[in-house]
Amino acid sequence: MKAVLRSLLCMLLILTAFVNTGCAKGADEDADYKVYYLNKENTKIVSSPYELQAKDTKEKGGSRKETEAVIEELLGQLSSDSEDVENKRPIPNGISVLDYTLEETLLTLYFSEAYSGLDRFSEVLTRAAVVRTMMQVNGVECISFYVEDDPLLDQEGNPVGVMTNDSFIENPGEQINSIQTASLVLYFANKKGNGLVRETKDVHYSSNISMEKLVMENLLQGPEGSDAQYAIPEGTKLMNVSVLEGVCYVSLDENFLTQNYNIEEPVVIYSIVNSLSEIPTINKVQISVNGDTSSVYREKMRLDELYERNLDYVDE
Repeated sequence: MKAVLRSLLCMLLILTAFVNTGCAKGADEDADYKVYYLNKENTKIVSSPYELQAKDTKEKGGSRKETEAVIEELLGQLSSDSEDVENKRPIPNGISVLDYTLEETLLTLYFSEAYSGLDRFSEVLTRAAVVRTMMQVNGVECISFYVEDDPLLDQEGNPVGVMTNDSFIENPGEQINSIQTASLVLYFANKKGNGLVRETKDVHYSSNISMEKLVMENLLQGPEGSDAQYAIPEGTKLMNVSVLEGVCYVSLDENFLTQNYNIEEPVVIYSIVNSLSEIPTINKVQISVNGDTSSVYREKMRLDELYERNLDYVDE
């Protein structure tokens, strides 16, 4: 039953890809094989031409056995060091592909438990390199990742699901190859809860994430310094964040309404507003709970108002 459901999901994804963007394999269908590696700095993926030893199943009439031989050969390359010392294997030492299945056009890869130990950004690059390498195999139209017997989960705990090359596209025609670096200025509550502490955090992030989302995700992770504490109630989740004409609209879940009277109301609000206002394109911020702005935060902070930067609460 699982196999049928996964095959149906894959077929639906392929149909959607054809409708919206054309064939997932794109213009590289007739290109030579490439193996995608990580660069030495671990900031992007790079391709290297590869001469296939197994029979090239891009030719019509390739058997199932020949297809599997190509899959196994490419997986071996992804787990091996590159001849170019500037490149790193995408599947690091200590992580292995335990098994794979090819059901219809869905290739499912089963990784060892050590895969869960990859940091967020290395994992994104590893996944992109593996998917873009394996999508070259004739008969493979989509790929899913498992860790042991469980589907791979994203940072929010949701299944990553079925992937194609288009899973790593930021803008039409532009595929995600790199990890970028930013220095964020975030504002957290001080220990007394009556003011804000400014904290600078250097982060690496995938180029498909917006800066406002990056700020909110790191704000919700809490401070690194010992002189600060969460301003936003712990457990609050980001539902949505967007920017339109200089106004940032932030939607948080109902956990935002959890009361912590040790932290003053303006400190909570301006933790968000001041952090987002560090982004040059943001002038004002509106906060909602599940998209609803009709309520009042605690007693006096109206959610239907547009708030501007206020540094009066910042401890200097």
